Amino acid sequence: MDAVTELRKRGGIARTRTLVRAGVSTYAVRRAKESGQIVTVRSGWVAVPDADQLLLGAVRRGVVLSCVTVAERRGLWVPERTAFHVAAAPNGSRIEVPAHVVVHWSKPVIDRSSDDIEDHLVNALSIIAQCQPAEQALVIWESALNKGLVDRQALARLPLPPAAVAVLEQARPFADSGLETIIIFRLRWMGVPMLPQAWVLGHRVDLLIGERLVVQIDGATHTGAQRTSDIRHDAELTLRGYHVLRFSYEQIMDRWEQVQAIIMEAVAQGLHRAAR
Repeated sequence: MDAVTELRKRGGIARTRTLVRAGVSTYAVRRAKESGQIVTVRSGWVAVPDADQLLLGAVRRGVVLSCVTVAERRGLWVPERTAFHVAAAPNGSRIEVPAHVVVHWSKPVIDRSSDDIEDHLVNALSIIAQCQPAEQALVIWESALNKGLVDRQALARLPLPPAAVAVLEQARPFADSGLETIIIFRLRWMGVPMLPQAWVLGHRVDLLIGERLVVQIDGATHTGAQRTSDIRHDAELTLRGYHVLRFSYEQIMDRWEQVQAIIMEAVAQGLHRAAR
């Protein structure tokens, strides 16, 4: 069995003993090293020369990628990331890492195997609940639920730490964008019903507040045919008694006080209520 082929099947980096157990001979591993097709990362670990640099760094330091780093690599909606996050065994020895790397020593919810380089998503979410501000943690959890990468009921059966339990109690799988989660999180104090991805007049709207106030969010790619379709739907909503507020990513993330003031004024005017 070819050592390089087997290694690439495993993401380009693996333990030597794992390759041998898969059927690669120690001779094949040695020959691949001698020819420069694979390199030694640390004792017992080998990789292809073009392996993922984050994975290589984790193996060299005896840690696994975790927290928001795993969330981002899995395609989840991560509002902000200022550092790389890794996890180490709770009883492990001191680890030297660069200043931009955060090490988490918390006990994993799901045990890690000796072959793991990237943490199980459940472990990453658990750490996120303890590491990130409540709003950001909820955004990431709801993104994972929305993408179907985790199951709410299955999560509830796991021995989650208190911080993760608190996030799970709030998390719902319906928000299609982290911005929807952010708006609901920031306005929940108003006590007004808010439904993300509501089906109204044959189309989904980003957020329905009350019965008649529609909030639409324009992303960076909101152009062309999609924008034309949305404008037409906005007109249909208006003609049938709905009130539409449309905001951009930049407004929500950088000028939230203005967005909040507009929504509060709309609710104060009763625009979220159906005509009686």
